[in-house]
Formats: sequence, C-alpha cells, structure tokens
Amino acid sequence: MRTTTLTAVLLASSALAGAAMAETTLTIESWRNDDLALWQEKIIPAFEAKHPDIKIKFTPSAPAEYNAALNAKLDAGSAGDLITCRPFDTSLGLYEAGKLADLSDLEGMANFSDVAKSAWQTDDGSATFCVPMASVIHGFIYNMDAFDELGLSVPETEAEFFAVLDKIKEDGTYIPMAMGTNDQWEAATMGYNNIGPNYWKGEEGRLALIEGSQKLTDEPWVAPYRQLAKWGAYLGDGFEAQTYPDSQNLFTLGRAAIYPAGSWEISGFNNLADFEMGAFKPPVQNAGDECYISDHTDIAIGLNAASPNADAARTFLNWVGSEEFAQIYANALPGFFSLSSFDVAMEDPLAQEFVSWRNECNSTIRSTYQILSRGTPNLENETWNASAQVIKGEESPEDAGKRLQDGLASWYAPHQ
Repeated sequence: MRTTTLTAVLLASSALAGAAMAETTLTIESWRNDDLALWQEKIIPAFEAKHPDIKIKFTPSAPAEYNAALNAKLDAGSAGDLITCRPFDTSLGLYEAGKLADLSDLEGMANFSDVAKSAWQTDDGSATFCVPMASVIHGFIYNMDAFDELGLSVPETEAEFFAVLDKIKEDGTYIPMAMGTNDQWEAATMGYNNIGPNYWKGEEGRLALIEGSQKLTDEPWVAPYRQLAKWGAYLGDGFEAQTYPDSQNLFTLGRAAIYPAGSWEISGFNNLADFEMGAFKPPVQNAGDECYISDHTDIAIGLNAASPNADAARTFLNWVGSEEFAQIYANALPGFFSLSSFDVAMEDPLAQEFVSWRNECNSTIRSTYQILSRGTPNLENETWNASAQVIKGEESPEDAGKRLQDGLASWYAPHQ
C-alpha cells in the first residue's frame, strides 16, 4: 500500500514538474501604466484560459520614461518578450536597429488594413513589425442638453456648423466651443487635423504630400486654415491663454456647448460631465460630399527580436489580432478603438457614435506623423504653431501654408 501510494505521489509530482517545465512566461513592456488593472483582470485571464501553457506578465513603465527605459533594457538584453509600440518613427527606429522582429507573415496581420498597419511598417510597406491594437478618432463632442435647450440640430455641412455656432453665441448662455491656443497642439490635433481630411481627401492628399505631388501651399492644405481662422470668434474671451485642462473643464462643467475632440476624452468626460453628450463628425463642405475622418493609429505590440520565447510570443500576438481581443480592449477603454477589420460593437454610446463613422467615411491618419516630421523644422510642431497663430488671427492661412511649405522643402527632397 505504501509503495503504491509513494509511486502515485512520485508520478503526480513528475507530471506537475513536466507541466511547470512546459509553461512559458512572456513579459510585456508598455508605457500604459494606467492599463495595468485592465490587463490583469480582463486581457490576461482571457488569453490564459485558451493557452494555459503560456503565462503573461504586464510590466509597464511611467509614460515619460518608457522610451529611455526600453532602449536601455533592449541594449542590455533584459527587455521583455513583447514590446508595446508607439506609432511611426520611434518603433521604426527599433525595427531598423534589429530590436523588433518582422511580423509580416503573422496570420493575425490579415485582420488589419494597410492604413491600420501604416504606423508600424517600413516606409515602403515591405515589413510590418507590430500588431495594431487601437486608434483614436477625431470629431466634435457636444452638450446634448444645450442643443435641446437652444433647438439645435447636429450640423452636417460647414455652413450648418457655423450657423449652429452663431446661434449659440447669439443666445449667450454657453461658450460656443471650448478650445484654447495656449498649448498649441490642440489647435493642430483637434483643429487642423480634425477638419483637414475633408479638404485634402484623407489618404489621397496625405500620400500626395509625402510623394511631393501636393504642397502645403495648395488649396486643400490652406483651406482648413481658412476655416480655423473663423474659429476664434466662437472660443470665448481669453481663449489665447486657455490651456488644454481649462478647455476640458469648461466643457465638462457645462459652460461650453461644443468641444473639438479626440475620442480619448470619452472615459474622462463620462466621469465628469453631468449632462448627456453626443458627437458629430467633421462637417463636409457641401451636402453630399464624401466624408473623411482622422482615425489615428495610436498603439500596437511587437516581438522583441532577441526573445527566447518567440513561438509563444507569436501565439499571443496572433490572439491580439483576434476578434476576442478587439472586443475586450475596445470596450474596456472606450475611445480607443480596435484597428482590426472586425465589427466591434461598443457598449458606450458615445464611443459607438465615433466608431460608426468608419462605416460612413474614409479613414486617414494625421497628416504630419509619417515621414514628414523627421527633419528640422519639424512639420508636426510647426503645424501646432501655425494652427494656433491662424486661430488667433496673427498669421493668415496663406502665410501659414507658405511658412510650413518652406520649412518642409528646406530638408525634404521630394519637395525640393
């Protein structure tokens, strides 16, 4: 009896040891330390339920320290198996340095469009090195109570947009739009690159600018500045000194009717605003025009080229490309939308409104983010300044376009 029992115990111990030996633990590097609970409570359990032989550790760094900390770990050979990827040049640099593996042949990549993958590809599109996770979409969030109170309808054209702003201003109860120019980036990100795609026709214009067949002095690139030049009249007193948090507070406290927005505001606004909110896409110039939205690539995940656990890591990355991951991530972080081709229904109504525009409009990304901001002067930062100056009335749309074009042509060969 004792021999039999001992044999059974030894066999059981051996089986457990074999199982433990078969387990692989993957470590994820990330800057999204605010996502820790989401990974621990939702994403990791869902993956491990399907792959009990692979364990996941999510080990984020502080956002401001991430790039430096990650580079140091990669150089020392101590980085995790999976690397959370920022868009465009930062991750491209890691790939070109041999730090990120080519994932072009990953099965899950078939679930993403070329636009979705563009932030994590080589310039010629021949290699894709991170699996896209989420994007943010631009548009306008509005106070539905204010609109009901003033009898306003959601504007669909530019003329309707300014008619709504005029009515809000005339009534005087609310500031028509909450946006300042003190921090500059909002003027470009929630201003120029929000409304601009309707003028330069999204990817058509963005790629033409990269190729050099369109210039920043061309009408599709100057026209958005002409619209921005009209915004100053609707931003309230002192908007020139108004910071980004000031604008957020003005809107969530119910003092402004419209907020030029990125979808990342949704969670915060849901917690702060005590009124119902809606959203509308950037109005087109004329009724019936094709519409374009900035559906900007934000976050992805790649494979450390030096990982000793590449097979297990690729299994996880394939799952990141699945519909299950898309549903979990997008609903846990409303306003960060799956970049996959799956139709992911949003539980949050405001998030669902934003993402529904993908079915109505053409998606593009911010015009300055790929290739065009590698030189000096940096086109992204210059666009911040130009957008703010135009809104304040301190630079004409035409002068802004010429200044940006001259700066780009000073270092970028296709524009010389």
